[in-house]
Amino acid sequence: MQLSFGDAEEMGKRKRTRREISLSEMEKVVPWSALLAVIAPHYPKLGNRGRQPYPMETMLRGHLMQQWYALSDPAMEEALYDTPRLRQFAHLNLLTDIPDETTILNFRRLLERNGLAAKIFAAMNAHLAKHHKTLRTGTILDATIINAPSSTKNSSGKRDPAMHQAKKGNQWYFGMKAHIGVDADTGLVHTVTCTPASVADVTQVDTLLHDKEKTVHGDAGYTGVGKRREHDGRMVKWHIAERRSTTKKRPEGRLKRLTEELETLKARFRARVEHPFRVLKRQFGYTSVRYRGVAKNAAQVLTLFALSNLWMMRRRMLATAGKVRL
Repeated sequence: MQLSFGDAEEMGKRKRTRREISLSEMEKVVPWSALLAVIAPHYPKLGNRGRQPYPMETMLRGHLMQQWYALSDPAMEEALYDTPRLRQFAHLNLLTDIPDETTILNFRRLLERNGLAAKIFAAMNAHLAKHHKTLRTGTILDATIINAPSSTKNSSGKRDPAMHQAKKGNQWYFGMKAHIGVDADTGLVHTVTCTPASVADVTQVDTLLHDKEKTVHGDAGYTGVGKRREHDGRMVKWHIAERRSTTKKRPEGRLKRLTEELETLKARFRARVEHPFRVLKRQFGYTSVRYRGVAKNAAQVLTLFALSNLWMMRRRMLATAGKVRL
């Protein structure tokens, strides 16, 4: 891609920022050809009449940057105008036409309408599987609440009917839940499902297992999972945390101390499941839903977890490829 004079001058500055380093790393590890192959059958074709669509790769690159930097459609358009490094990553410059917010919105809707977020997630994991076997013998389960606006000060005068409230500890939350199954060895997310926040974690286990695991680990929210009908005949060993109230009620003595030590070991092992949530909420800034309804937000969450897997493995992949020394 040829840079404009303004872009070239800006890109020639003295220090590489963290954003530049991050984009450079992701440029090398994202499986571009695999993702483009997923989108291509659904993307508008070049024609002889009417406005020509933007290059598919440019739109995909913009969409991924939206997820990495928590940008809305209007904010993404402005960022492409404002930041030369983002334009370069999207294969654009100020001499070319910049996609407006409507074009960015339409691309996102194309992905949602054709269920492509799940296919992108699968393509990312297939790419990672070439470097590291992601489906092994153990799965760690967990869920997190993604907040939604509880205010009724909007055009409809109502809260999002697809979202619900749930109590965690002594605090009430309103929104949806992202449930994940994480590989116990690599810490990578292999399955995702989204529900209203009121849905109990234990009801989603069947959708989060890949049926190759021999052990399943979960917190106390999954108590009784092994007795549920959908797991009849499932040959796995359940490692579920004991409820704190149950542990506290035990009489003081050696058995209670051993139980507390065992629960501490379980918690340390399960800590790996928190890493993808940290990337989503801290690295990518995803702390609240962006759209109304579970389906649209679920599509974004799938994409975010696909990118979190890539983010967590990027340096190992680069080092393995011999492209950088870390």
